[in-house]
Formats: sequence, C-alpha cells, structure tokens
Amino acid sequence: MPFSTPMAIAIFFTTWFTVLFAVLPFGVHSQQEEGNYVRGTDPGAPVAPKLWIKAVWTTVLTSLVFGALVIIVKVV
Repeated sequence: MPFSTPMAIAIFFTTWFTVLFAVLPFGVHSQQEEGNYVRGTDPGAPVAPKLWIKAVWTTVLTSLVFGALVIIVKVV
C-alpha cells in the first residue's frame, strides 16, 4: 500500500463523498414531475430518492476509483 492507513481512509472517504454527490441526481423524480404533491413541501423535493441503493453504488464506484488510484501511485 503506497499510503499509510489513516491517509488511505481519508482519501477513501473524501472520494466516497465526491462520488456520492455525483450519484445522487440519478433516477430522482421530483414531486412536480410525478404530479404527487405533499402539502407544505417544495415541488422539487424528491419522491423516492432510494438512498440505500445510491450508497451501495457509491461504495462500489469509490472502491474502483480508489483501487485505480493505488495502482497509479504504485506504478509512478
């Protein structure tokens, strides 16, 4: 491992949150798009954001990105 353990954890979590923000908009439909308004909420609020599925996808994608980063750092 080209990084110390605390550094690797910090890089992984930073990358995880970056990928999460990239994944969050996928598959989200607003209340306005669905025509299903809940009184007192914003029409742009998501109907079913499916956060657990997005967390799993984020973890998988982050693992791939982190693995590629480790390989690149080892080679260079």
